[in-house]
Amino acid sequence: MTLDIAPVSGRADVAAFVDLLWAVYARDPCWVPPLKGEARDLISGPARNPYYGHADVQPFLARRQGRVVGRIAAHVDRLVLERRPGLGLWGLFEVADDDPDVGAALIATAEEWLRARGMTRAQGPMSLSIWDEPGLLVDGFHSSPTVMMGHHRPSYAAMVEGAGYRGVKDLHSWELDISRPFPELVQRIVAAGEKNRKVRVREGDARNFDAEARLVLSILNEAWSGNWGFVPLTQAEIAHASKKLRQIMFADLIRIAEYEGEPVAFMFTLPDINELTRDLDGRLFPFGWAKLLWRLRKPRVSRMRVPLMGVRKHLQGTRTASLLAFMMIEYTRRASVANYGATRGEIGWILEDNQPMRSIAEAIDAHITRTYRIYEKDL
Repeated sequence: MTLDIAPVSGRADVAAFVDLLWAVYARDPCWVPPLKGEARDLISGPARNPYYGHADVQPFLARRQGRVVGRIAAHVDRLVLERRPGLGLWGLFEVADDDPDVGAALIATAEEWLRARGMTRAQGPMSLSIWDEPGLLVDGFHSSPTVMMGHHRPSYAAMVEGAGYRGVKDLHSWELDISRPFPELVQRIVAAGEKNRKVRVREGDARNFDAEARLVLSILNEAWSGNWGFVPLTQAEIAHASKKLRQIMFADLIRIAEYEGEPVAFMFTLPDINELTRDLDGRLFPFGWAKLLWRLRKPRVSRMRVPLMGVRKHLQGTRTASLLAFMMIEYTRRASVANYGATRGEIGWILEDNQPMRSIAEAIDAHITRTYRIYEKDL
């Protein structure tokens, strides 16, 4: 049967692009349905997604006899090109029926689109940005992902590697038991920090949410600027992220660390909202929105996720940075258990070669539970 791959065009195609997920993962007990509105916004252009302010994006759908059997998006990010000229991206890769021929054809289509725009190397999956859901899940299929983490079929790695790609970076999620105190060494470090007059760790200020969000994201842009794959968040993306996250951010889960009166580090934690949305099956209407708003008033979840953490550059690699990190983690652990009923925590993702963060994770008895891999290939 002939395979037809065409650019997404119009609302019906956007809906088909999103709905394919339900066909692919219908029998996967670990998959968590995304909210369809958010999934549509991702590929609906600059009015819905500020990523389009610095990137050109083209989603594609694969069909056989009118049935959607696969999807992919190719994109050229001008902020990426400033750091790595010639590097094009692709992501949002899904294949129905585990058909390797469909997978190969989709990747080839994305590559052709990138070549036509002068790209000489392809990287993926990047869905869409390094700030969204980067990488392909290659280990950790046995459990459901936490909020804002990807989930993929085990067969996809062979499809990507069969297309000539090699892994260039692994991203790990680390999980730990937060229902019990951290090891004695960590407790001593936290106690020492509490006696240090130069150090203050405070909660986020919900009354000044926008100012707090700007502060956190300014530290983030500085702290992560030397990381592999980094691209700065634009002001439009910061505003969009603040608006999007407002409903799921809680003051006692945002920690700002100050040193000699200067805000120098932060840690941002989310309740695992996937536990609150799973039964909604991606639909907020007609009644899903009311259920979710009620649940978010005082969420009770089993897992928490730390998606973002950072310290300003002049303190990176110092004992002070480690001290502040352990204090923020401990205070968040206490709040997570007491106020949300959580028993497990996830720190991730963490780059495979980020030794300072790996050392912190190991010190609090965390272990790797999920691995995502980013691939590259010369075009």
